[in-house]
Amino acid sequence: MPWTSLTHPPDALAILCLALAIEAAAGYPDRLYRAFGHPVTWIGRLIAALEAGFNRGGEARRRVSGIVALVMLIAISGSTAIVLTMLAAYAGRAGSLVLVALLAASLPAQRSLYSHVACVAHDLANDGLAAGQHAVSMIVGRNTETLDEAGICRAAIESLSENFSDGIVAPAVWLGVGGLPGGVLYKAINTADSMIGHRTPRHEAFGWASARLDDLVNLPASRLTALLLIAAAAIHRDASAGGAWRAVRRDARRHRSPNAGWPEAAMAGALGLRLAGPRVYGETRVEDAWMGDGRAEAGPADVKLALRLYRTACLLLFGLACAGLLVMVL
Repeated sequence: MPWTSLTHPPDALAILCLALAIEAAAGYPDRLYRAFGHPVTWIGRLIAALEAGFNRGGEARRRVSGIVALVMLIAISGSTAIVLTMLAAYAGRAGSLVLVALLAASLPAQRSLYSHVACVAHDLANDGLAAGQHAVSMIVGRNTETLDEAGICRAAIESLSENFSDGIVAPAVWLGVGGLPGGVLYKAINTADSMIGHRTPRHEAFGWASARLDDLVNLPASRLTALLLIAAAAIHRDASAGGAWRAVRRDARRHRSPNAGWPEAAMAGALGLRLAGPRVYGETRVEDAWMGDGRAEAGPADVKLALRLYRTACLLLFGLACAGLLVMVL
């Protein structure tokens, strides 16, 4: 079969459905990680090497070098994914779909995100404030040592909301659009933003292109994520779909990020909370707008409800992918 069919619907949607199911059931096995690492760590090493080699000189040179490094990252990551897709095509139609889906299952992170956020609620409720601070420090970049219980829970819920968008929905969108190459290219751009897309003296100029491109490729997923969370809230009686919808319309565009406000506002409104707002990264205080107009006093029970909404939204995402596949096939 021609390998290019694996990069376009309906085959790309079939790969997406299989990949989401595989990852939800098995995650990324620890034994596989210990033996081979993970695609994100491989991409991260490449970004680190490019950054070490190119990030030097004045501001103008750093900005141009950052663009060159981003182009190289895209070229290397994309060509690798294309070669793997071409090789998989030799296994025949059914075999190639399964092989590519197994590779693509490493890109979304439904299972690990759930586990990390659930760990925050568990450790906070059972082992106290210090344990909760340590658990949440594993998933957020802000200073967690001064967070009280409400701050820990808000941080966990915010991380769950934002990472649902850029760690699950966005890879799914680009897998569905472009098969494995689409998913890998998205992951490369997103990883570059997380590593060098910071407004720091070292990375502001060099990571400018990566940050702007990440904003662009995450636009469709952030809006879809908000809709999925609103739909999930409509299914759960202890959440508010109306509150989620109102919070998105009122607050999403007020967030400093063009994308993070959409899932955070939806989650805040669904739970009756206020999320985001002022917070501290390292020694820098970020004055961000509040998402939602509910209470700021979040607790472990709110984290658990957020996880239930997240799990339902993941199922809705899978159902949407399957529905799209059926429409293409029938």
